[in-house]
Amino acid sequence: MKGLFSLAVVALLSLSGGVSAQGAPDRSPHKTRFVAVGPHIRLEVLDWGGKGPPIIFLTGLGDTAHTFDDFAPKFTGAHHVLGITRRGFGGSSRPAPTPDTYSADRLGDDVLAVLAALKLDRPILVGHSIAGEELSSVASRHPEKIAGLVYLDAAYPYAFYNGKEGDLVLDTNDLRRSLERGLNRPTLSEYRAHLRTLMAHDLPQLSRDAQIMLNRVEGQPDMPIYPRGANQIGDAVLLGEQKYTSIHNVPMLAVFAQPPACEPYCGRADAKAKKIWVTKQIDFVAATNPKARIVRLPYADHLIFRSNEADVEREIKSFIGNLPN
Repeated sequence: MKGLFSLAVVALLSLSGGVSAQGAPDRSPHKTRFVAVGPHIRLEVLDWGGKGPPIIFLTGLGDTAHTFDDFAPKFTGAHHVLGITRRGFGGSSRPAPTPDTYSADRLGDDVLAVLAALKLDRPILVGHSIAGEELSSVASRHPEKIAGLVYLDAAYPYAFYNGKEGDLVLDTNDLRRSLERGLNRPTLSEYRAHLRTLMAHDLPQLSRDAQIMLNRVEGQPDMPIYPRGANQIGDAVLLGEQKYTSIHNVPMLAVFAQPPACEPYCGRADAKAKKIWVTKQIDFVAATNPKARIVRLPYADHLIFRSNEADVEREIKSFIGNLPN
């Protein structure tokens, strides 16, 4: 997915148009298989071959595994390299779009199902953009099943939620779930307590989130928030985001575009606000994951494995080379 400056607005980023290889000639040397992960649900899995410890590439929202056609083969010299197209996109099955069928943990379970079906022993997961939520979902629940995590401009709030800063999408999701639970309170006293919690915590947090988001979009040229024909499955993925805070017992590399590419509008208020927001997020990830390797690539594009291909390849190979046996 293309890195619009509106990475600050998760919905805009996620629906900003694809840069995947769909529709382009497929020149990459791989085999395609389809792996069942649930009743009537199969995922498209690309296998670029190679021998050695497995690496699995996971894509940004709206892309397919083909987005790694040029990058993934760089690792086949020492690894068995695969890529997964998440449910709802490309050749994978498309269950009805609801927050439950596209929740972060549900998508993480899909990755685990592929590992089990293909008998992949403790792979390294490499995720771009919103795939960070799948990495965090798997690692927070089943750290024993993976050898390492690589976040490619992917360690944003959907992967690591900073409660101090909040996040408009994640906190709105929590508020929606909280309101739904409130309707099922069995007694009036419990319902009153629920409402007090909403007023004391949830609504003030949402107000702070809205102000932060306003700062990040203030001064942007006017545009439709959702392009015509916006993808309902993409919306379901956003509504299914969950909160993860830190990863334990799994080696981790996080590569950020920081400061992010902003030409020709670097002087605008929204670009400056975005730079501050990204810096705070990186600082939070580093503080809550002190053993992680954090790499900042100045003025890289959100598609960081293309804009800074050699840098990202070097960092991943160095990270893998230092993993415990």
